[in-house]
Amino acid sequence: MALPHRALVLVADGKKVLFLRNHGDQNQIDLRTESHDARKDRKDSDIKTDAPGATKQSMGFGRAAMEETDFHQQEEDRWVKDAADELKKRALRNDFDALAVIAPPKALGVLKKCLHKEVQKRIVVTINKEMTDRPIPDIEELLVGEGAPRPEAVVYC
Repeated sequence: MALPHRALVLVADGKKVLFLRNHGDQNQIDLRTESHDARKDRKDSDIKTDAPGATKQSMGFGRAAMEETDFHQQEEDRWVKDAADELKKRALRNDFDALAVIAPPKALGVLKKCLHKEVQKRIVVTINKEMTDRPIPDIEELLVGEGAPRPEAVVYC
């Protein structure tokens, strides 16, 4: 994948967000960290305020328990939405012309729903893979295609 000079690369999941900038050119990718942020994982007792609810059944005796809300997933989704907001701000400031997004399936799905049209227009590649815990050379290799993912994992916009 030819990634233009000054292209922005977002590597994200529900717990970590990395913004990288290509200081190389289309022939030689040279990613450098521009900013990063990680959230601390909280215990259930820190997030929850009460037990799951229950409702009366329409027939018979007893109560049916409602499905418990997945608060960890909600926090991860909120984290990804914050990354989408940051991309929107940067796009409206014309901070980047090209964007590469690397994220695992759940985070990528949430992110795509939240992206502003200006950000969507600038996406050159989307890679469906968990890479937040990998070093920058691995990310560069993935983008170059030497360590190319399975074809179904890459979506070109």
